[in-house]
Amino acid sequence: MTAAPTDKLYLVGFMGSGKTTVARALSRRLGWRAVDLDEEIERREGRTVSQIFAEQGEPYFRKVEREVLLGLLPARHVIVATGGGTFVQPANRADILADGVAVWLDAPFSRIVDRVPSDGRRPLAADRDAFAALFEQRRAAYRLAHFRVDAQGRVDALVERILHRLGW
Repeated sequence: MTAAPTDKLYLVGFMGSGKTTVARALSRRLGWRAVDLDEEIERREGRTVSQIFAEQGEPYFRKVEREVLLGLLPARHVIVATGGGTFVQPANRADILADGVAVWLDAPFSRIVDRVPSDGRRPLAADRDAFAALFEQRRAAYRLAHFRVDAQGRVDALVERILHRLGW
């Protein structure tokens, strides 16, 4: 699927695929603002994602995530690094696809495991069997992004691949 010209990018993909790092690199390259959705949630809530999950559960987290995403919709010239589950939620996905260009950073599971510790900092990563199942399950949603980029390699190369796909 080819994306139309845009003034907003959403990076989607599994946790540990490099969304935040690539968003910051794209931000420097384009002169746009980078926003990490999880960091915005943590700022709003005054606690970490892990604490939110532990204290109030995933449904509460998803509610807050939705509210923060809606608050970002009017922003332009921004690259949004979404959380790993953001794009999986149908309402979020519809808003993202309508508001900008969704770029799926697709990293192999072996790379994700190397990057994401199972120490509780990422609540959904603690049980590795469930983590692997979640990875496979979420891929169906990520495939609905405007386009896919292989997330292996150097960050500057990923930025160039994204810009090339955008025709920039």
